[in-house]
Amino acid sequence: MTAVRRGRRALDDDGHDEPDERWAVSYADMVTVLMCLFIVMFAVSTIDKGKFEQLANSLAAGFGQEDTGKGADTTEGLVIPPEMVDENGVEDLTERAAAEYESLEELRDQMYNALAAQGLQDTVAFVIDERGLKVGLVGAETFFDNNSTDLTPKADAVLNAIGDVLVGVDNEVSVEGHADHRVAATPFATNWELSGGRATQVARFLVEHEGVAGPRVRATSFSDTRPVVQGDTIEALASNRRVDIVVESTEEERVRALIPALSGAPVKG
Repeated sequence: MTAVRRGRRALDDDGHDEPDERWAVSYADMVTVLMCLFIVMFAVSTIDKGKFEQLANSLAAGFGQEDTGKGADTTEGLVIPPEMVDENGVEDLTERAAAEYESLEELRDQMYNALAAQGLQDTVAFVIDERGLKVGLVGAETFFDNNSTDLTPKADAVLNAIGDVLVGVDNEVSVEGHADHRVAATPFATNWELSGGRATQVARFLVEHEGVAGPRVRATSFSDTRPVVQGDTIEALASNRRVDIVVESTEEERVRALIPALSGAPVKG
């Protein structure tokens, strides 16, 4: 009887049909490794150049690649073209600034030629600085009737020539209205409304008549807070009543800061 019971117990033990869960050990190991990898990636996500280079070189070595000792930013074929990296593998910001300046110069020349074809080249003033290309509409009376935000026929012709060029680029455009320091007259409560209304009319013309993409354009009012000339002379007052069209540079700030030196414009502190 005892032998029979033992045989039956052995048969029950060997005949169980529970699933084999040994795979869970390997799966847990893989999850642990992945978690460690993500923790390391998160730890270097603060753009610590030294840590990033160490991680990049370690991963490269792990995949059988030779450690070049160079950071990812200067690797040929990636973000930065080889011609914009000096002999030490450091990005040459001057080259980028020069390329951006040439691009803005080309844009300026296209606008000038379009205006000159209609004899309107003297109605604007061009300045290339750290913001980009500023097109100053010279003399508010040329573009607006006295104490009015309505564009004159000459303004339409000037903006038509400028707009034809702006349609072909992707830069953002800031239209900025300014006024002199004299008290605003009816129907404008302050110079904010007057300068803002004029900037808005210019922005609307570029968008509605010239087809410049609306999301690229904004209108800003500066009232009399940013005069370019001090004094109460007729010339000074006229200079401060203006609308500027700023075609903004697409470069990053550290590159744009080098542009004024290339154009001869004063560097702002």
